[in-house]
Amino acid sequence: MSVSLATVATQFLERHGLAKSTIRSYEGTLIPFLQEYGRIPLEIIDRKTVCEYLNSLENLAYTTHHRHQAIIQALFNFALEQGYIKTNPIARLRRRKPDPEKGEHQSDETIRYLTNQQIKLLYQVIATDRRMNALVRLLHRSGARIGEVLALNVTDIDWQNQKFYVLGKGNKARWCFYSQDAAEALQNYRQFERPNTTITALFTAQHQFTDEITRLSYRTVHKHWALLISSVPELAGTRLHDLRHTFATERVGLMGIEELRALMGHTNIQTTLRYQKVTSARAEYIAKEALNSLMQSES
Repeated sequence: MSVSLATVATQFLERHGLAKSTIRSYEGTLIPFLQEYGRIPLEIIDRKTVCEYLNSLENLAYTTHHRHQAIIQALFNFALEQGYIKTNPIARLRRRKPDPEKGEHQSDETIRYLTNQQIKLLYQVIATDRRMNALVRLLHRSGARIGEVLALNVTDIDWQNQKFYVLGKGNKARWCFYSQDAAEALQNYRQFERPNTTITALFTAQHQFTDEITRLSYRTVHKHWALLISSVPELAGTRLHDLRHTFATERVGLMGIEELRALMGHTNIQTTLRYQKVTSARAEYIAKEALNSLMQSES
């Protein structure tokens, strides 16, 4: 007798001894998967199907992606133990590797941030692109991750108080705040460029051939980012994720490390402390810039 994926998932979540927090974490991961495949008989869900689903989760950080894969694999292991299937379709499936283009790294390497001059040049090149102008300013001014911003809906924004609520890595929720220039860029984008659509996503894209409107993907953003900065040698090699590093670097010394940790959504304080190491290098850069200015004024 065949059973649906949803039926097995229900049994999986109702196992004795699971903590409430564990159940919530499992539900948050499995609900989108069940919405896609819940009604399908379990035995016909193959490796290709699950891999296609996991590959569609492109906005997730690689660590979050690993957690999704692990929970789905645990679900199939449970089904195997219960005798519903003979093999786990994603047994020994390799985990997604970190994507440096998204600012993902396994090692604690040097933090890359944009200098004041680079920020000025960046704002100049994006000035005529309303969507990228709004997106870049929101990333720079809020310190949010690119995946978090792309996942925002219009209703997630507190427009009056210039803040929004995100669910970051490890399902850790936090408020992100943005400045007046970002608010103006967002309003300009919504009024003049964002299509009048029933799509709830804040940032949208329209297919050039079908005119279908969908949520803006990271792939599309990266393509536009690369095109915009290609004409500015000073911005060569910069990444969207560098805007988050820039946000943190600008605030070290202006607020307590715990406050910065809360704004960044870091689980480990050691991650936030990395930015304190950056300040010495940044201080050297600023000192040299000031010295050069003084020498020029004296000549």
